[in-house]
Amino acid sequence: MVAASTPEGKSTRVRRIGILTSGGDAPGMNAAIRSVVRTATPLGIDVVGYIDGYVGLVSGSHRELDDRAVGNILQRGGTVIGTSRCPEFYDAEVRALAADRMRSDEIEALVVIGGDGSFRGASEFTREHRIAVAGIPGTIDNDVWGTEETLGFDSAVNTAMLAIDNLRDTSESTGTNFFVEVMGRTSGAIALYTGLAAGATGVLIPEVENDLEGLASRLQRALQRGKRSHIIVVAEGDEAGGAFGVANRVAALVDIPFRVTVLGHVQRGGSPSARDRIIGVESGALAVRCLAEGGGGVMVGMRNRQAVLVPLEEVVAHAHPEPELNKLRLAIEVAG
Repeated sequence: MVAASTPEGKSTRVRRIGILTSGGDAPGMNAAIRSVVRTATPLGIDVVGYIDGYVGLVSGSHRELDDRAVGNILQRGGTVIGTSRCPEFYDAEVRALAADRMRSDEIEALVVIGGDGSFRGASEFTREHRIAVAGIPGTIDNDVWGTEETLGFDSAVNTAMLAIDNLRDTSESTGTNFFVEVMGRTSGAIALYTGLAAGATGVLIPEVENDLEGLASRLQRALQRGKRSHIIVVAEGDEAGGAFGVANRVAALVDIPFRVTVLGHVQRGGSPSARDRIIGVESGALAVRCLAEGGGGVMVGMRNRQAVLVPLEEVVAHAHPEPELNKLRLAIEVAG
């Protein structure tokens, strides 16, 4: 058993920790769940998984997770304990009920895998009820402050890139130009990295004002020199109304045959990439070690490809990270 200390400084022993996945699912969540269990078990710590995120935490719905329960899940997408969105958890009375259920079940600490919304609830929860919480950023949007990489982002970019590679074959064969919409809510990270990796002619993200006239001019020049294939990547939160809005406005400026493809939730599913598996393993292990040593109120972020602890209160105090404009400029300079 591992000796630890509470936020009040009293010696205690961590015997049971809970884990939940919250918000949208992301490839790599199962890798993190497995790592939490496999790290906790040799330390004599039991792990329970809350079913469907904060909904399970509030209702007390959970199941025991031992080594056998997490066998053969590393390569699986989604989350084996389920996830959901639970706006009720922003209510202080609901959080108090969840804390009471944890104590009655003798669950002393909590690992939360999710995005910035999940962490806002977790930050309030640990502040109000002195329950140690360690967060792991799991969202394909890569829009959590304090980490350079979130679980699922690399997999989502690879999925979108491979889809565009397939579309390019049709584009090249038929001379049809494709406007491809990728996910990301208000973050353009997936669009930016996908566009750069796929050699897109244009990348439009919500954080930067659109230059549709400039895009139309680049398309026109490329058409004049005989180029047949163009891919324009558009973030779903783009101000012009997503890929359909961009396509119609660009078509009004330059005469091009086009189609719109919305990749949608296919970016969330599928087997996680090697990078997302590694992030999940490293993050889960550090989260358990932190809680076992009496820590809490932290998020496990990735900086310079290393797992680090970041105070949750700092994470929720910031908006999502600014886009990497150097990559946007590079994408335009080497546009396909």
